[in-house]
Amino acid sequence: MSFLEQAIEIKKELIRSRRQLHQYPELSFKEFETTAFLVKKLQAIKGMIVLTGVERVGLPTGVIGILSSGNGPTIAVRADIDALPITEENHTNYTSKNNGVMHACGHDAHTSILLGTATLLAEKMRKKELSGTIKFIFQPAEEDIDVSGLTGSPHLIQAGVLNDVDVALALHVNPEQPVGEVLVNSGYSMASVDTFKATIQASGGHAAYPHLATDPIWMLGNLLQAIQGIVARKISPLEPSVLSVTHVETTPSFNVIPNEVTLQGTIRSYNPDIRIKLQEELRNTCHLISVLGGEYKLEINQGEPVLYNHPVVIYWLTETISDLLPNFKINIGPYGLGGEDFSHMLEKVPGAMFFLGAKVDERENGGLHMPQFDVNEEALVYGAAIMAETVTRYLNGNYTLSLEKEEKGADMHGT
Repeated sequence: MSFLEQAIEIKKELIRSRRQLHQYPELSFKEFETTAFLVKKLQAIKGMIVLTGVERVGLPTGVIGILSSGNGPTIAVRADIDALPITEENHTNYTSKNNGVMHACGHDAHTSILLGTATLLAEKMRKKELSGTIKFIFQPAEEDIDVSGLTGSPHLIQAGVLNDVDVALALHVNPEQPVGEVLVNSGYSMASVDTFKATIQASGGHAAYPHLATDPIWMLGNLLQAIQGIVARKISPLEPSVLSVTHVETTPSFNVIPNEVTLQGTIRSYNPDIRIKLQEELRNTCHLISVLGGEYKLEINQGEPVLYNHPVVIYWLTETISDLLPNFKINIGPYGLGGEDFSHMLEKVPGAMFFLGAKVDERENGGLHMPQFDVNEEALVYGAAIMAETVTRYLNGNYTLSLEKEEKGADMHGT
C-alpha cells in the first residue's frame, strides 16, 4: 500500500488533530497546551522517543519525536506550532476559542501533517523497512521573537537539535494555490527579515513660529523620500528587495512642533550581499538628518536569514511528488518576500521547504496572516504522504546529496 493510500486511511485523524489545534491556538513561546497535546499524540506511537524541556528542545515549549533503527543517516522534518494575535472571522465548528489568537498561518495544518507523517513512518520503522533516524521537530515560536531577539528556531539549534541531522525538510500551506498544486524553488526562496528603528531629534516649538525651530517633522519628510529611493535607485531592479517604513510616531498636538520623531520598518531581500547593502544604504541615508541640522539614532535588528533551498533536496521533492501524485501541478518559482525562521536550520544543514496548495475559496481576507484564513483539509493527506515518501527514499538510499543530482536539480530549477 502506498503512502498516499495510507494517508487517506488516516485522513479523519489528520482533520481531528488540525481542528483541535485550530480551536486552541497559542502565541509564540506560550504553546504549553499545544505541547501537551503533541506529547500525548507522540507517546501513543509505538517506538517513538519523545523529548521536551529546555535542555533537550531549547525552550519550555515544543517537542522532538524520534524514530530510529540505530544505523544510517538522520533526517529531520519540521513543523511550526505557534499562532498569531489575530481575531478569527470564520464561523465554523472549529473556530478559535482563544479570543484574539488564531492559527492564521496554517501552523495547525503543518503540525497535523507532521503527526500524520510520524504515524505513517512509525509502522515502516517497526517493520524494519527503514535504516536510519527520523527527527520530528515540532518547533515553537516561528512568528515572534523573545527578549533576546530570537525566534524559536535558533533556540533549538543552540540546544543541539540539529547536531546529528544530515538533511531537513519542511512545508508550508499556501492559501493562494488550489489543492493539487505545489510550489517549489531551488536556491534563495524566501527573504531575509530585518527591522529598523530610527529616532530624529531636533528643536521644536510653537507651530505658529516654525522659523524658531529646526523641526524634526520637516526632517522626517526629507528622510522618508530618501528612504523610498534606496530600493528604487541604489539596488538593481533584478534583485528582489523591500525597504518599508511601517510606523511613524511623535507627540500629537495641533500647535506644537515636537522635539522628537521615531520611525520604524522592515528590510527584506533574497541575496545576503544585498541584505548588507540595504543596511549600509539606510545608515548612509539617515546621515541626511545631520546635514539638515538634527541628530539621529538608528537601530537595525537582524532577523531571519534568507531561506536557501538546496537544489538536490528540491529535486527529491519534485521527483517524489511527480511519482506519488502524477496529476499534481508543480509550479516553479520563489515564494515571495515573506520570512520563515526555518531558514536558520537551512543555514546549518542542507534541506528545503516547499509550498503546498490548500486554497479554500475566494474569500476576501483569507490570505496568510488574515482573519478569514483557512485550510482546505484535503491538503493534509497529500502533505503527509509527500513527506513520508521523501523520508523513506532518503533513508533507503534512493536519494543522496551527490554532485550529479545537485547539477541536475540546479539545471531544472535554477538558483
